Amino acid sequence: MSSMFGKAKDQYELVKKARDIQKKLKGQEVIGESGAVKITMNGEQKIQKVEIDKENLDNIEEDIKSAVASAIEKSQKIAADMMKEMGGLGGLGL
Repeated sequence: MSSMFGKAKDQYELVKKARDIQKKLKGQEVIGESGAVKITMNGEQKIQKVEIDKENLDNIEEDIKSAVASAIEKSQKIAADMMKEMGGLGGLGL
């Protein structure tokens, strides 16, 4: 029976770690830039702001794709670093 409680406690700790990481990620901010486009995104990869330099719209579609990709890459690195600092999520295979 105590092994059952041990597993439940371990699971609770993993969920708590995951929530702590998620809360920290929400507070992080990254910026991806490409040409005329600047994308601000939080660590949860939710776009917070899009800025476009209206004087330089030559390759706007490619600039948007590149800026979003850059912001996603930066937010993924932040998440990975946070998980390493917190010892990963052990039993979740992360």
